[in-house]
Amino acid sequence: MTDYLETLSDFAATTSYEDLSVDAVNAAREVVLDTVGAIVAGYGLPENMSLAKLAAARSSPQTATILGAGLKAEPMWATLANGTAGVGLEMDEGNRYGGGHPSIHVLPAALAVGEELHSSGKKLIESLIVGYEVSSRLGTASRPRKNVHSHGHWGTPGAAVAVAKLSGYSANEMRNIINISTSMSPANSWTPCFEGATIRNAYSGRSGFQGILAVHMYEAGFTGIHDAPSDIFGSILGDTFEPDKAVLGLGDIYRIQQNYFKFHACCRYNHPTLDAIMDINQRESFKPDEVEEVEVVTIGGIPEGMIGPYPPNMLSAKFNIPYAVASALVLHTTDITAFYDSPRIDKDIVELSNKVNVTLDTKMTMSRDDQSCAEVKIVLKDGRVIRETTTSIRGDAANPVTHQQLIDKFMFITRDNLDQQTADSVVKTIDCLETLSDVNEFTSLLNG
Repeated sequence: MTDYLETLSDFAATTSYEDLSVDAVNAAREVVLDTVGAIVAGYGLPENMSLAKLAAARSSPQTATILGAGLKAEPMWATLANGTAGVGLEMDEGNRYGGGHPSIHVLPAALAVGEELHSSGKKLIESLIVGYEVSSRLGTASRPRKNVHSHGHWGTPGAAVAVAKLSGYSANEMRNIINISTSMSPANSWTPCFEGATIRNAYSGRSGFQGILAVHMYEAGFTGIHDAPSDIFGSILGDTFEPDKAVLGLGDIYRIQQNYFKFHACCRYNHPTLDAIMDINQRESFKPDEVEEVEVVTIGGIPEGMIGPYPPNMLSAKFNIPYAVASALVLHTTDITAFYDSPRIDKDIVELSNKVNVTLDTKMTMSRDDQSCAEVKIVLKDGRVIRETTTSIRGDAANPVTHQQLIDKFMFITRDNLDQQTADSVVKTIDCLETLSDVNEFTSLLNG
């Protein structure tokens, strides 16, 4: 009887570009655009640029591009830097079916090794899709422990699979690499998110780094246990692991086609509420000091820290529902500027956040499109009551945005790091990524 790891490994080893539908290729290109934009924008944070410089200084050979930082490094170091930068502003895509953010764990590793191997654009797309699929499906099968933050865990085997795919490994070799890489998965908690400790941003960088390292360790002769995902994700990082869920529907539609793109610069758990708030902003007119109270009901099961004390810094603000609601009502935006330090200390936002009450409802979920995932009620001092409900979040595959809106997002978040000509060239090149004979044709655009 075929086991789930055999099925996943065979899928990863045998899926080729020729098997992919037009929709799957389009989805991959859009994920590349979104992820690259998040990485480039992330280098606006000083700690990320410092890490990029360290990565370059510690590297030989310098074959992989640190995207938009004007530096090159050895692939593992470049992946560490790019994967870390890409989550700093909380604008990277994700997948609600598998949890977490597959692309930021998989793409930096695939791109860095692809540069070293001079892989084609088709090979990059192929490796991204299979790495994304494995990462997301292992996430589906896992139920993390209460304070375990599922950032980096199944991203490690996802990155390893993408790198192994670029080298043409067999299904049996792929299985060994999945097992080795899973045993190297980082263990992370939610606590840094609520305290605003930016070591949290290294979760994805570490998973990509260790995904590449796992392939090297396999090549060096290291071995893994028979079923590492069940062991690590089912008993160490998680409470349960259900193998059948990892392969259910495999091949029907790729997970990369079922992703979501972020249009609020904060934790995904904020998004149902913020969609409702922004809808209210578009149709109603009132000032912050006219608000008596804001009542939010949203999905149960989210970390309690998200409704905790007022955030002390930018990162923690991105994981705080009352702050996100207050800043959206005062600023009428939820983009990256809404979470900078200057609005965080704004008197109106501080006062309004104290009027936001959040209730978690275990019957609400983001995994379905036919029921609400947030309800907002704003009571004004003049007695007016304003209500809004969110069912399907903007940017999700079930409520998609246009390609032009993704381009607009890319242009906005990278505007301080890329000149217009370079940004235009990046977009045009990604739009025809499959035609490239060497991915260095693309990365060279981001090497200045």
